[in-house]
Amino acid sequence: MESLQDKVVLVIGGGTGIGLGIGAAFAREGSKVVLAARTVANLEAARQLPDVGPKLLIHACDATDRAQVAELVQWTEAEAGAIDIMVYCAGINVAKRTFANVDPAEYDQVMAVNTTGAFNSFHAVLPGMRERKNGLIFNVVSIAGLRTLQLAGLPYTASKFAQAALGTYTNHEVLPDGVRVTNIHPGEVETPIVDKRPVPPTAEHRARMLQPEDIAAMAVAIAKLPPRAVVPDIVVTPRHQPLD
Repeated sequence: MESLQDKVVLVIGGGTGIGLGIGAAFAREGSKVVLAARTVANLEAARQLPDVGPKLLIHACDATDRAQVAELVQWTEAEAGAIDIMVYCAGINVAKRTFANVDPAEYDQVMAVNTTGAFNSFHAVLPGMRERKNGLIFNVVSIAGLRTLQLAGLPYTASKFAQAALGTYTNHEVLPDGVRVTNIHPGEVETPIVDKRPVPPTAEHRARMLQPEDIAAMAVAIAKLPPRAVVPDIVVTPRHQPLD
């Protein structure tokens, strides 16, 4: 297995939830982790994690702003080194998520964060990875990017199908350059995004969901594979939500 010691890992959308879980897991493996997110308070809270918090580098960034993402990549390279692994995990949903009640402005916002933000991040890190003939990108999508889910809603499902296509296309394009892309498709995960549901889940339902560390464990396992091994897509669901 490949060692993750001193690997430079940039997690965009790393302030909470799955992104924070992945960042912390890589930090525990000895990687140099940069967490980026829009909300500075969440990043500062991440640095209070008892075991790895002080080791984390943090940087505010709005993934929908292409210039900010480019600046983030430059900052990461200056502070930590060339980026070995990039994780795109920024994602939002909205409560009004059907054609009957969707706000077109909120639809645009979901598409901007979930899809355009992923494009901006890929666009910023790929030149360096291709030049070095090495790199791994984790594109955290959703099973809503594989199956149309009424629960996930119109904006989220549309954005996640597009985000999945972005990852798949990119993987085909950059494999000859030594760069790999893995689409991660989680089912229900106990993160702040579920609070945006029209009817928030009960405590009992939340207890049945996946936890961020479950997805993080899969990302670490894939990152430890030798460069010859490619995992284009991986699906992780809780037991109550099998993918048909």
